[in-house]
Amino acid sequence: MKTAYQQFISREAKLADLPALVALEQACFNSDRLSKRSFKNWLQSTQRIFMVLEQGAEIVGYGLVIMRKGTRLARLYSLAISPTMRGLGLGKQLLIELEKQSVAVGKLFLRLEVEKTNQRAIGLYESMGYKVFGDYKNYYENNNDALRMQKAIRHYSNFSRLPTYPWYQQSTDFTCGPAALMMAMNSIAPKVTMDQKTELDLWREATTIFMMAGHGGCHPLGLALAAEKRGFSAKVFINQALPLFTAGVRSEHKKQTLELVEAQFAAQALQKNIQIETAEFELSVLQNALENGGRVVSLISTYRMDGYKVPHWVTITAMDQDCLYFHDPSVPDGHVMGFDCQHIPLAKEDFIKLSSYGKNKLRTALVLYPNFLNTSLD
Repeated sequence: MKTAYQQFISREAKLADLPALVALEQACFNSDRLSKRSFKNWLQSTQRIFMVLEQGAEIVGYGLVIMRKGTRLARLYSLAISPTMRGLGLGKQLLIELEKQSVAVGKLFLRLEVEKTNQRAIGLYESMGYKVFGDYKNYYENNNDALRMQKAIRHYSNFSRLPTYPWYQQSTDFTCGPAALMMAMNSIAPKVTMDQKTELDLWREATTIFMMAGHGGCHPLGLALAAEKRGFSAKVFINQALPLFTAGVRSEHKKQTLELVEAQFAAQALQKNIQIETAEFELSVLQNALENGGRVVSLISTYRMDGYKVPHWVTITAMDQDCLYFHDPSVPDGHVMGFDCQHIPLAKEDFIKLSSYGKNKLRTALVLYPNFLNTSLD
């Protein structure tokens, strides 16, 4: 696909462009440069949009957008225009092309980070509708700060401002539940500490002991009990009766142990008057909870995101007419940063599929409220 901008031609980048891309990177940036190896990896990746801008046989610009699989989020990873070609509007034209192609593959939002001192770039992004929604301290190699910016590239989204919401990266492969719960609790009561000690304490309280071949994952009732212990009111939604996580457990001993743990959780939840709704529930129930001051922690399947059928807890941060947004405590690979794991947008119909786990299509979520009878949250 080629588009002419006067004497300039945009096209998809190819492996033969590698030497020219490296040379352009050297000319455009003094630090935080993409390496030859990084360029090669992205040229061969399927999770990207990679365009170059040519004048004759010379590459005078490039734009790289990377995509989070299974979500509607794309990220402008790098945009470069040759110093000799600046001031001609080429950056804007290339960005428009990248946005169009991102929309064509179903993305709703494009995010980026930009150095706070780079007024030229900030001016470009602001002129194209990008809004600042956060910042990173000491983000670059020179220790300069970065602004986080975002634009709804599909016009139907009405969500104009993302809420302030804490984010925490899980420190182990098996503590997504505690990490998600800490984010929800801290958003209600900032005095709740988000650290590894609290994360592991929560996991010990909420784990099901076994999960597939590794450490136990957290049960919705276990997480609710852990939240109630810390002064929060909790309500649990589960679309099926217990037991929940025994389908993939082959060992009869492990299966019996899981069922015993679940029975203990259920008895404790009854004793603590934790509300449990065992029925199919609509996404509107969770949206209503958010609109009334609740915080939502939801179980999803990671299959659509990373190809693995693993149950994973996330924190739903907001909803609008068309989209749902969530904080993911897991940073999946070296190309994705914490920035990309916050307020991840999904079309609501996509989340319905994402939140269904296993052959039995388990759907479960936990709603937290401040317990107004407990002053320890103040």
